[in-house]
Amino acid sequence: MERTGSSDARVFLVGEDGALLEGLAQSFAALGYQTQVATTLSEARDASAAAAPMLAVIDRQLAADAGADALAIRLAPGGALVLYHTTAAARPTIATAVQRAVMADLTLPLERARLIALAHHVQDRLRVTGRGKRNTPPEQEAF
Repeated sequence: MERTGSSDARVFLVGEDGALLEGLAQSFAALGYQTQVATTLSEARDASAAAAPMLAVIDRQLAADAGADALAIRLAPGGALVLYHTTAAARPTIATAVQRAVMADLTLPLERARLIALAHHVQDRLRVTGRGKRNTPPEQEAF
């Protein structure tokens, strides 16, 4: 299944653990995904306005501290939000609205293979439903 160079294969990685995010970015890039790393939710929100990702992978602590900013990240139609934490102790409580919007909550790097599988699933879902190819004029998009 060809995934390289597809405009709908954009993944945002948001968090402060530079080593973890760099490793994830390299894993995604090796599979043909376009990755962008942001250290804050506001940075990710601003970047998503220019190029909406199919998947936003966000540090659970950032989502707990500013859940509204996590929900403000614009996703591609049919895209998904994934939270991650690095240890069981790093699982702060998040707002109910954020919990409902999240596709998965993973422990990274232990569940890296599951994250990649989720990315493939979301991309396949976009391809099958045609959502990745939709050209809706900006004035008609719902935010």
